[in-house]
Amino acid sequence: MSRTSDDRYDLPTIVLHWLIAVLILGLLLLGFVMTRPSIDPGLQFSLYQWHKSFGMLALLLAVVRLVHSVLRVRMLPVSGLSRLEHIAARATHRVLLVLTVAVPLAGWLIASVSPLEIPTFAFNVVVIPHLPVPKSDVAEAWWTTAHAVLAYSVLVLVFLHSVAAIDHQYRRRDRVLSRMFPAPRHPSETSIREWDT
Repeated sequence: MSRTSDDRYDLPTIVLHWLIAVLILGLLLLGFVMTRPSIDPGLQFSLYQWHKSFGMLALLLAVVRLVHSVLRVRMLPVSGLSRLEHIAARATHRVLLVLTVAVPLAGWLIASVSPLEIPTFAFNVVVIPHLPVPKSDVAEAWWTTAHAVLAYSVLVLVFLHSVAAIDHQYRRRDRVLSRMFPAPRHPSETSIREWDT
């Protein structure tokens, strides 16, 4: 795989990164709210459907992100990182890539193995078919636990990832965080002259 020393990631990587980050954090919050024992059953059913809808969207984007990460040109690490830091950062990114696929996939498996066979109405537009897997209460309980463990693992890694990014931005003052934002547009001299007139 070839590498580039460009200062920023390409636009698809940046867009997918932030979209998936917002989706995952929103899904974690929604998952916490919808599993409260005191919640109204009608509201709970609706929240479950929204959770599954956004979960399927997150799965689609995560698969695209995973494929894109394999095909795109790799960026060189920022100068100043030790070998251990570089290995840790690369390992964290790879685990996060895999988990962003695994978490919604585990959620899809919960719906698929459930004997209740409740359909997934994605955004109230299309029904997502269940995966062809055997249905049982035991399997549903197992995948529910797996989904929760994987989701909390993502939360921990996102926290560590965010702390590291903030450390690079404000303590080390390198360009690690800025590489994940589009380059700012600088107006041309013509545009400036037109604005001043």
